[in-house]
Amino acid sequence: MSHPERLPVAGTVVLLRPAVEGFDVLLVRRPDRGSFAGAWVFPGGKVEDDDRRPGAAEADDARRAGIRETAEEVGLAIDDLRVLSEWHPPIEAPTRIRTWFFLAPAPDIEPSPAPDEVADLAWVRPAEALARHASGEWTLFPPTWLTLHQLSAFGDAESALAAAGVPSLFRTRVLETDLGRVFAWDQGRLDATRLPWRFVDA
Repeated sequence: MSHPERLPVAGTVVLLRPAVEGFDVLLVRRPDRGSFAGAWVFPGGKVEDDDRRPGAAEADDARRAGIRETAEEVGLAIDDLRVLSEWHPPIEAPTRIRTWFFLAPAPDIEPSPAPDEVADLAWVRPAEALARHASGEWTLFPPTWLTLHQLSAFGDAESALAAAGVPSLFRTRVLETDLGRVFAWDQGRLDATRLPWRFVDA
């Protein structure tokens, strides 16, 4: 039986709230420094010592990290997290972190961003976030892009939340082509050689 490579672990939280048309997700723009500089991401961060419990599953530690980071970054207290996916980084990544993504219903209060961690934030439909990336307005990383792509298939937040609960495993591989970079998983390939990015199912 193979065991996961020992890497730092993180938890990422995709907050959903009903909207006039479907639902919105909360995305934050990182400052123009540090990890994911200038990119739009979901709230989250690395597992710290206080997030760990003896004998706990890695996903549970990541869940606690996601809850804590969401409170620290955007001032929202959340619960009822449903595991969505587990992302293994490519060997080429300069900083390699295994990340668990969770879905959660957003509380009925407005977020309060931490200025040192959040340069901007937006509630936006998944399809609109993808359109902003396609136009060059927003920077997204592949896990964020593909999560938005998958969520755009759901008509409402309840359906998206109901479909979560069993994590999809994404082992990221980077394929260098004459035109640029393609990201590959067992589920399919993401052509990131030009905008708009295109995902092709396996």
